[in-house]
Amino acid sequence: MTTAMGAALRRIQLGNALSAFGNGFTVPFLFIYVSQVRDLGASTAGIVLATFAVAALAVLPFTGSAIDRRGPLPVAVVGTVSAAVGSMGLGLAQTEPLAIAAAALLGAGIAVIQPALATMIVWCSTPATRSRSFAMQFFLNNLGLGVGGLLGGQLVDTSDPSSFVRLFAIESVMFLVLGAILATVRLPNAAKVENAVPQEAAAKGGWRTLLSDRAMVQLCVLGFVMFFACYGQFESGLSAYAVEVTRISPATLGVALAANTAAIVLAQFVVLKLVERRRRSRVIALVGLVWTVAWVAAGVSGLVHGAQAIATTLLISTYALFGLGESMLSPTMAPLVADLAPARLVGQYNSAFALVKQLALAIGPAVGGLMAGGGMYVAYIAMLVVCSLGISALALRLGRRLSVRQDNPLRAQTAQAQTAEAAAESADSTSSVAVAA
Repeated sequence: MTTAMGAALRRIQLGNALSAFGNGFTVPFLFIYVSQVRDLGASTAGIVLATFAVAALAVLPFTGSAIDRRGPLPVAVVGTVSAAVGSMGLGLAQTEPLAIAAAALLGAGIAVIQPALATMIVWCSTPATRSRSFAMQFFLNNLGLGVGGLLGGQLVDTSDPSSFVRLFAIESVMFLVLGAILATVRLPNAAKVENAVPQEAAAKGGWRTLLSDRAMVQLCVLGFVMFFACYGQFESGLSAYAVEVTRISPATLGVALAANTAAIVLAQFVVLKLVERRRRSRVIALVGLVWTVAWVAAGVSGLVHGAQAIATTLLISTYALFGLGESMLSPTMAPLVADLAPARLVGQYNSAFALVKQLALAIGPAVGGLMAGGGMYVAYIAMLVVCSLGISALALRLGRRLSVRQDNPLRAQTAQAQTAEAAAESADSTSSVAVAA
């Protein structure tokens, strides 16, 4: 990685951290703000939250081609402006139509920013450094969200709507700061990009190429199951299970969520050293097993009613184990998407994977909420244990389709260096023999 690439990457990571920090001010309080502070009701709050997913699903199918045609930088800047306007709009919205419109702008902006930033990180890294770059992005995201959430909790007052306006104003400003920082980034030129990203010479471009790429299709299926079984349950089924079955208080649920963030922040770089030289498919398979243990722990927490301390510990452990799994995935999944993509379709592949994530985040809470609402908690835990085991099986199956360079780029780089060294030694020996003769 060149000095220019490193400088650009540092700016991208700084902007990403600041926007996550701003986002943390509002994310934990959005439902309360719409339903209670603006007195629009729980149903309107639900519609506003659903609007985020709908807006993302509407724009992501077109985001990838825009990134590949125009470049990730202008697309990211447009996304930051949309998100900033939407965030400020939410802070000022006093009616249902205005709140929904603002949520659509904010959701669309964030959805556009994510694959654009991912593509910029790909452009500013090499296969050997990409895992560390995405791990750093994930670490800063969670650190920013956590710190922002803590500070937001100190500033907010449910009896004072203006305190929420301040929170949304901070978030809006942070999106604009992200856009301003990205505008100063000097991305590598096209030649460097093509050298940095493995590509298939026969790649034609567009959705047809992506859908004909069996490894990418398998990765998308794997990603859907993964996001459905983890992120898709945090705010619906798992929270309901924790309160209704494990019988923990909302305050303790907050501790469990903090344990998830703490596990990510504390474990990220330790985990990175352990996994970056391992096969990516095997790491993902291990995550499936870790999450299987997490869901089993959650299930057991609902069976030990006579020992509340044990039940609470098991439930908090569930969230912590999810965090451990997430820290294993951050240097694995996003780099794998990039390494599967043809050079001129990096944006398309990143956007497609983001679309899969949004679909899982839309369907997961709906399924979890319905099962929780119907009291189907045994079936709920069983379903998610099967999903977690499915992650392991799908990952191992995917591994059979990946090249060494895609599955373990550091190992491929080492093998390439050893081959080059052996060739050089052979050439030197031949030269010496020729001189002696």
